[in-house]
Amino acid sequence: MSSESDSEYNTSDEELREALAKGLLKPGLNVVVEQKKFKNNVRGLNEKLKEIRSELPWIEKLMLINPPAPLAPELALQMKHQEDRRAKQLKGNKKLPQYNPMDDPVLNDFKRETMFHRQAQSAVVEGLARLKAMKILTKRPDDYFAEMAKTDSHMQKIKQHLVKKKAEAQRSEKVRQLRQQRKISKQMQVEATLKKHAEKRKLLEEVKKYRKGVRPDLDFLDDKKKPVPKAKDGKYLNKKGVERRQRKDAKFGFGGKKRGMKKNTRTSSADVSEYKRPKLPGKGGKMGNSSRQGNKGKSRPGKSRRVLMKAKRK
Repeated sequence: MSSESDSEYNTSDEELREALAKGLLKPGLNVVVEQKKFKNNVRGLNEKLKEIRSELPWIEKLMLINPPAPLAPELALQMKHQEDRRAKQLKGNKKLPQYNPMDDPVLNDFKRETMFHRQAQSAVVEGLARLKAMKILTKRPDDYFAEMAKTDSHMQKIKQHLVKKKAEAQRSEKVRQLRQQRKISKQMQVEATLKKHAEKRKLLEEVKKYRKGVRPDLDFLDDKKKPVPKAKDGKYLNKKGVERRQRKDAKFGFGGKKRGMKKNTRTSSADVSEYKRPKLPGKGGKMGNSSRQGNKGKSRPGKSRRVLMKAKRK
């Protein structure tokens, strides 16, 4: 029903327009409105401005027209942080419309507020200079309160919201840092494990080369850290025990090669410093008379007496 009624209204409107264009409608309720043509009457505007302008001294008006103050470094840094934060927010959220920094309404609002601040700062500096030149004293009382556009309760709500937002940002940043530190520590642990496995694999390869005869020595073991000596019960030895262990290792070879250690060499066979010349016969000593060597003041008993002595011992 609604579609049929709409079509009827549409056809009636079209019929009225056609009848109005052909001039079939009589004058009455239907009035043709002519389009106004606006003119830029500069002369009339200037005359009207002279009528409403009041010629009063500057001290009565306190009007200033001046350029904004130079941008402070802290404000420039704050604007840079605002742009970076806004760019990161737009980049991470695809639902938000993407803006250029010059066309972003959020950044434009911040720049506009900064411009108001700079304009007011420049006006204050120039106004104070003019008042001092006119020798007019200025004083700002301690209990001075400017009338605000918003109530104190509203500003307190805004302050609480900003504080809460800042606390959430700090908490999220702290969580991000902890997550990053955990990731870095895990990566370092994995790298240490891989390095340990690589060193072990390299050591095994060098040992295999030595066993196969490719490598002539075991010099690669000198680079490794020597373990602390232990006693038989498994406990670590003290300093004196370590020194004693080192002396014994140096003396007894610490399990080294023992076969052929007493075999003569060219140097040992040429060394005759420990050789002792034998004694002549009858002079005593190893090569002399054995009866005179052991029993110097005694004579040997005869054969018959020796037989009797043997019989007595039986």
